Amino acid sequence: MSVADDILKDLHERIERTLDQLRHDLASVRTGRASLHLLDNVRVDYYGTATPLSQVATLSVPEARLIVVKPWEKSMIPVIDKAIRDANLGVNPMSDKDLVRIPIPPLTEERRREIVKQVKHKGEEHKIAIRNERRDAKELIEASEKDGDVAADEAKKALEKMQKETDDGVKRIDEIVAAKEKDVMQV
Repeated sequence: MSVADDILKDLHERIERTLDQLRHDLASVRTGRASLHLLDNVRVDYYGTATPLSQVATLSVPEARLIVVKPWEKSMIPVIDKAIRDANLGVNPMSDKDLVRIPIPPLTEERRREIVKQVKHKGEEHKIAIRNERRDAKELIEASEKDGDVAADEAKKALEKMQKETDDGVKRIDEIVAAKEKDVMQV
């Protein structure tokens, strides 16, 4: 395997990681349906430590517009309620003696458009990340060619493959963003 192939393989892996990160980021974006990913970034004060909600309670989605949080310790109910309110998710949790119910209200048209803008912004951020990876790979290929580790024609082919890989990554980002946009706009 040549130096250019190593650089291209590394570029491919970095682009895949960027795509995975985008999918992860978009999973927590709210749609009209209940999703446990909505609570991914909620941290609860568990005996002085900021702990992910999923590590202090059982989370479930019994209905399309309801999330149920059943804490392992009943004393955590007010703390969990406060953490969900403080997370500014646009939901209003309801507590009783055993659990916290989080009804997911339907999104207004205006709120859906706002969310779509956020989704597109995240997509653009990840496209920039892919372009930065391309720039780094291009510099490595050109440096390898200059040092004599890679022949000129091999470097040219590697640069073409690199551009194709980058274009493919950007296209996949567009597909992921379009799918999420469709999901958000669906009533």
